[in-house]
Amino acid sequence: MAATEIRPDLFFIQRGYLNANHLAYRSRRPVLIDSAYLSNVDHTQRILAALGIDLARVDLIVTTHCHCDHVGGNRRIQELSGCAIALHRIGKHFIDARDDWSTWWRYYDQEAEFFNATRALEDGEIVPIGPYRFQVIYTPGHSADGTVLYCAAEKLLISSDALWEKDIPVMTLRVEGSRAIFDALESLEKLRRLDVRTVLPGHGGPFHDIGSAIERSARRLRTYLERPEELGTDQLKRIVVYTVLMRPGVEVNTFFERLMATAWFPETCNFFFQGAYRRKYDEVLSGLIARGVLACTEGRLSTSVAA
Repeated sequence: MAATEIRPDLFFIQRGYLNANHLAYRSRRPVLIDSAYLSNVDHTQRILAALGIDLARVDLIVTTHCHCDHVGGNRRIQELSGCAIALHRIGKHFIDARDDWSTWWRYYDQEAEFFNATRALEDGEIVPIGPYRFQVIYTPGHSADGTVLYCAAEKLLISSDALWEKDIPVMTLRVEGSRAIFDALESLEKLRRLDVRTVLPGHGGPFHDIGSAIERSARRLRTYLERPEELGTDQLKRIVVYTVLMRPGVEVNTFFERLMATAWFPETCNFFFQGAYRRKYDEVLSGLIARGVLACTEGRLSTSVAA
């Protein structure tokens, strides 16, 4: 974890690669952008306290989308502070309707809590955060409610999961629909038109060459259109690691059965690999262990990926 003061009183907090980065504006009534995992709320509180930010005084959380690594702390922080929570109108609908499928929580068997979504954001709307004026830009693809925040005066882009430097997020066509990749490509074109000096992504470190990052992301998305099985394998690898990260110490002897009991694992194997459940499980698990991403010690799985 690293906290960097990117502008006066505006901090970028970089978490482990599979936990979401977030931002905090330090003031008498602080503002947060995203809140990381539910299981890490105590750690998040310690990080912010070290910056002089009291969670009990938070005035507003701006949520970029409803996936569990971005909204995990929302309810607990709202209970502490009574803060407002703003997110795109589609995400607000998911939260208001208690739709844990469209948020991916039930689909991927992930941990998150519903909260009081107090404000719906629209594409193009301006959200003031201290002296900084951020424009909301709607960027669907990875998620139906995805947004980024752009401060034109500072040439600063908070890109969430719409754009990372050298990778792209999981694409979940069975929830987001068959047009999700096309939506993601269109979202990248929106970002291409912005004058950006610094990008603060949802995962990984800050970067400056937005054009190269967009090209890499677009190339990977087009590969998924040409070779869908690559998307399927990528999805299996990432969510297996997410699962172990959120449930450390899972027994390897029961892990296959645990995955088969979820919605996502058998459906992904059916959709991309004609129901080759065990073959894809063995292939993915052995590959992750060989790379050192996962370890099996005394019959239990753990991951080297930090939260």
